Amino acid sequence: MDGISHITFIVRDLDRMAEFLCKGLGAKEAYDSAGNNYSLSREKFFVLGGIWLAAMEGDPPAERSYQHVAFAVSQSDLPAYQANLQALGVEILAPRGRVQGEGESLYFHDFDNHLFELHAGTLEQRLGRYGMGR
Repeated sequence: MDGISHITFIVRDLDRMAEFLCKGLGAKEAYDSAGNNYSLSREKFFVLGGIWLAAMEGDPPAERSYQHVAFAVSQSDLPAYQANLQALGVEILAPRGRVQGEGESLYFHDFDNHLFELHAGTLEQRLGRYGMGR
């Protein structure tokens, strides 16, 4: 296995998701099927942190859950991301309880109930903090 190929999100409004990903998180739009649908519905592709993200029109999750995608960021960049997202009307969630040393996070939902996390920590740091070095 070489890693993750891409992550797909089902959304009501592709343009709104594009604004969320590009203006809120700094993604670059790479493709818009715009009527030439090769998949199940209209879709857009984005690149964020070297990861291919796909967004397809459809019925998103009806409810919010803790299932989420986490992106690695620098702790010093968290305030700028928070400001960008709040400017788009994104609700920033209260931070969850953490133990010291596992890294700070910013949690938020997109406009279709998908939970995102921006995390300033690594697996090695977390396991070390939990006393379970690899």
